[in-house]
Amino acid sequence: MSDVTAGEREPTAGELRMVVAAASIGTVFEWYDFFVYGTLAALLGALFFPAGNEAAAFLLSLATFGAGFFVRPFGALFFGMLGDLVGRKYTFLVTITLMGVATAGIGFLPTFHDIGIAAAAMLLILRLLQGLAIGGEYGGAATYVAEHAPQHRRGYFTSYIQATATIGLFLSLAVVSICRVSLGEEAFKAWGWRIPFVLSLVLLAISIYIRMKLNESPVFRAMKEEGRGSAKPIRDSFGNWANLKIVLIAFAGACIGQGVLWYTANFYAMLYMQNVLGVAYLDTYLLLALALLIGMGLVVFFGWLSDRVGRKWLMLGACLLGAATIQPAFHLLARAVNPALMAANEKNPVTLQANPAACGMVIFADPKTGCQKVRALLSKAGVQFTTLDLEGDQTLLTIPGVDPAKVGGEPSEREEGPGDSVFVIEGADVPAADIRAHLTAAGYPAKADPALMNWPLAIAVLTWLVTIAAMIYGPIAAFLVELFPTRIRYTSLSLPYNISNGLIGGFQPFVSFAIITATGDIFAGLWYPIAVAALCFVVGALLMPETKDRSLHDDDARPA
Repeated sequence: MSDVTAGEREPTAGELRMVVAAASIGTVFEWYDFFVYGTLAALLGALFFPAGNEAAAFLLSLATFGAGFFVRPFGALFFGMLGDLVGRKYTFLVTITLMGVATAGIGFLPTFHDIGIAAAAMLLILRLLQGLAIGGEYGGAATYVAEHAPQHRRGYFTSYIQATATIGLFLSLAVVSICRVSLGEEAFKAWGWRIPFVLSLVLLAISIYIRMKLNESPVFRAMKEEGRGSAKPIRDSFGNWANLKIVLIAFAGACIGQGVLWYTANFYAMLYMQNVLGVAYLDTYLLLALALLIGMGLVVFFGWLSDRVGRKWLMLGACLLGAATIQPAFHLLARAVNPALMAANEKNPVTLQANPAACGMVIFADPKTGCQKVRALLSKAGVQFTTLDLEGDQTLLTIPGVDPAKVGGEPSEREEGPGDSVFVIEGADVPAADIRAHLTAAGYPAKADPALMNWPLAIAVLTWLVTIAAMIYGPIAAFLVELFPTRIRYTSLSLPYNISNGLIGGFQPFVSFAIITATGDIFAGLWYPIAVAALCFVVGALLMPETKDRSLHDDDARPA
């Protein structure tokens, strides 16, 4: 059955370009905000949260960022329902406006220094508003484009929504980099960080202008004219087992894999290079930008390919490749960008001994014990350490491979063995500067040395990660649209997508960095996306249908 009903015509090439542009600009906006906040996560942590624990402030900043993703499912429910009741066009006109105002609002916030903890609360509120808006944005964009696109090119046209995420990244990296370089680091940290957020008002104005020119989706209009709409989209989507089953399969068989693979390749890799491997921010941005420039074309390619070979096995192939290669890829990345750190971790492994009761990881509070402070210090330095139990109140930190001649000063409470430094820490008084000096003497670099970086290898690894993400990201919009009937399409697809991207993917950096801090293993956080991708492959292979030849008008073939 054709996707064009009697009395309807297929959109012209010019109309399709306008549709894709209008829908895609929301994705540009979303990812611009995403990468601006993510890029500045460490700085925002210092500005909006209590000082004293860099690792905790960074995790709190990521948690606040993740909070925006936590409410995405609620936005998906509300705006999805609105989109199925009143139309696609006006719903995502509202979502883009709310998202733009909230993003710009961050640039006008007072900091913790100005008003205390209220600053963190205000930041959280704006992140929640952003999350609500984003929850409704994607479903509307994907549905709107797919319902305009010819059936045999639906994967291709919807893939542009996904590909424009890279434009958002480039814009964010360009704006942040220009501000940092032109203002200087001191001015940027003082007030220049506000500029990238305030400039989002320009994107908002462009978005509203373009979307005001749109017409409603022809598929939605036809449904309304034929009286086939749903009066209660939420009930019909999730209160009907036949449709709910499809929602659950979409979530566990496709969306969770897309969430973790995309965030691992695009966001976690950036934070990992900066905060674990010590790569300078400009080098990090350049490496990731080069990889994503290639990836932007790959997203469109895989969307196009899914129109020919199908969506299902392309997406599941990405999950399988991700589960199999993420660990070795990040090991290669670490060796490429900071070989000295990897060599030190292998040659001179650090050991932390303490009473387990005094060495628990803290995230939402300042570390109180010596062990907790040392753990935070080591994690921030990218040091891979082993934790051993020790009775009593002392904390022992052993750093092997130290040449005493290279270390100035003698800490008052240190026992030295041949080639080792053993710090005996009583209570909460930690000689942080002295520990850092001994780590340096043991070969642990404070930062990655650009002269030692293997740029081709780093770009190749990042490109591989981006390629895996593109394999599932390119086809998924068309796949989700094709799963559900027109009358509840917006609502049904928005919820699984936003739960996976919000809770499973959005919290991935926070969860992965927390795992690193808890275990002392700088690669342990990768087991989270690996496990999710593997689960997605199994569920999808067993339960997920192929959808590429489905008509969007043929609602009788889908659950009621």
